[in-house]
Formats: sequence, structure tokens, C-alpha cells
Amino acid sequence: MSAALPTSSREWHLVARPHGWPKAEDFALREAAVAAPAEGRILVRNKFFSVDPYMRGRMNDVKSYTPPFKLDHPMDGGAVGEVIASNAEGIAVGDHVLHGLGWREIADVPAKHAVKVDPDLAPLSAYLGVLGMTGLTAYAGLFDVASFKEGDAVFVSGAAGAVGSQVGQLAKLKGASRVIGSAGSDEKVKLLTEEYGFDAAFNYKNGPVRDQLKEAAPDGIDVYFDNVGGDHLEAAIGALNVHGRATICGMIAQYNATEPTPGPRNMALIIGKRLRLQGMLVGDHADLQPKFVEEVAGWLASGELKYRETTVEGIGYGYDAFVGLLRGENTGKMIVSLV
Repeated sequence: MSAALPTSSREWHLVARPHGWPKAEDFALREAAVAAPAEGRILVRNKFFSVDPYMRGRMNDVKSYTPPFKLDHPMDGGAVGEVIASNAEGIAVGDHVLHGLGWREIADVPAKHAVKVDPDLAPLSAYLGVLGMTGLTAYAGLFDVASFKEGDAVFVSGAAGAVGSQVGQLAKLKGASRVIGSAGSDEKVKLLTEEYGFDAAFNYKNGPVRDQLKEAAPDGIDVYFDNVGGDHLEAAIGALNVHGRATICGMIAQYNATEPTPGPRNMALIIGKRLRLQGMLVGDHADLQPKFVEEVAGWLASGELKYRETTVEGIGYGYDAFVGLLRGENTGKMIVSLV
């Protein structure tokens, strides 16, 4: 036990349920007391925490696959940090751990919910992205859910984000015939083709997605990895070849909608093309974790897999980082740094 533990920690609370786009007044940065950890628990000084699109859904008071955030309580999410006090076997002061109590400076974590990580294998922030939940989402969504096979043509929406950029690169590494991505700026389109090795990419703001996808994939696509929904899903259904597969991972286009959003108008094509559209949650694929880390760490070490992070400095900017993510201001994983 350290004798000089901090006595307080700042943490982000949800204080009102957002209607449409989250507003600053829906959140509050508050100070909380810090005590020595009880038996089986550890205190972690967070170095980085993650903001992710799924968190927007948790701000609504609706029944879903994960419980909503409680009002006037600290929010949570992926974080990585250094253990500053331990009352648990197997985890020592100075160890670095990945855990689920982000959005705060100091976390009091049950040791059984913390995973030790090696800062020498990869930068700590990578365990929140390329080697973390987003990376496993890309890996499982492409290989397990979409049943990717060598020679497939793949379309990825939100392709410059943390998940999408990894999906496209993994598909290329495993022998895709063509990889196409959509993104929200010309700069991101350039990044996809010049740095991440996508065969084609387009800015969805420059014209109808359907038309741009048809030009980028004249022979159709076999796999669609959906992070966006809306017009992207409709365009993908039109472009998918017979027996095509789609992984429905996210629908960021409708997360802040206050009215029902229109669904694809061409769903009858699913029948004739015998398409498979399947939703995914990364938590269903924990069994792939060892294989995922082994393969991806190898590609990172060889330089075959590249990744970007958008880092916002300081806990006081947690809200700004989250809203920036929803607006597409990030390239790659959006992370809040507390170091």
C-alpha cells in the first residue's frame, strides 16, 4: 500500500439524458473522494480512457444489450493505467492494467475485472484501440461474423475510424480482391488509399453513396462492414453480390436522431441475392482474443498494420472528445490522455 495516495479524483457524470445531440449541460466534471482499496480491489491512476460511439446509446434510458449510464454517477468505458495501490493477489503496484472504469482520473477496480498489459509490447493507448476492443471488433466482425474469405471484395463505411481502418487493412492482409472505404473528408479518403492500402475510397459528402460505391466497385462487393447505417447500408445492399454478407457493427448516422430514421428501401434484394446481414457485439467473441492479439501484434511489429489515434489532452476535455467523435473529427481511435 502506498502511504501517499491521492485523496480525490475528478470524474465525468451524466446529469441529464441527451435529446438528440449531447450538450455540455448534460454532463458534469465532479470531484470524488479516493480511499484505499478494499480486499480484492486495486486503485488505478488512469493514463488514457476511450470514448466510443456505443456510449451514446447508453445515455438513453432504454433497455439494451448493456445497461444505460446512471444519472449523477460516473460514466464508464475502457481505460488503461498504472496501479498505485493493490489489495489483490497477482497485481502489484506499478503494474499496468486495462479495465472498464474510464471517464475518471483514479479508478477503484475489482482486480478480477482488470487485465495486465505490457507497455513494452505496444504503447499503452494501443490497448484501447488497435490491440483492444475496437481491434477485436474489426477482427471478429470480418473473419467470424462476415465469414471473409480470400478473394472477397470488401466495402467498409466509417473507414477512417478505429474499427473501419483496421477492417480494411485486415482484409488486404488476408487476400481481399478489392477493399473500398467511405469517409467524411477528402483528407481521410487520401489516408485510406495512401497509408492504409485501400484500393479505392470516397467522401460520402461528395455525392450519393450508391453512385460513388458503384464507381468504386463496378463488379460489386462480397462483404460489407457497416459502421454507419442509413444510405450506406442501402447502397451496400444494392452492391452486394449473390451470397454476400454484411456485418452490422454500428449505425452512427442515427445515434442522435430525434425522429425515426428511414431504413433501406431495397431490402427485397436480400431475398433474391440470398444475403446474410448479421448484427455483432464484440463481447460475443472473447474466445478469439488470444489469436487476435498474437496475429495483430505480429502485423504491428512488422509494420504491415498501421493505425492512427486522435488524442485529446486532459480530463476536462472528455465531453469535447466524445462529441468530436460523434461529429467525425477523429482519425482512428479517439482517446483522452491524462498523462
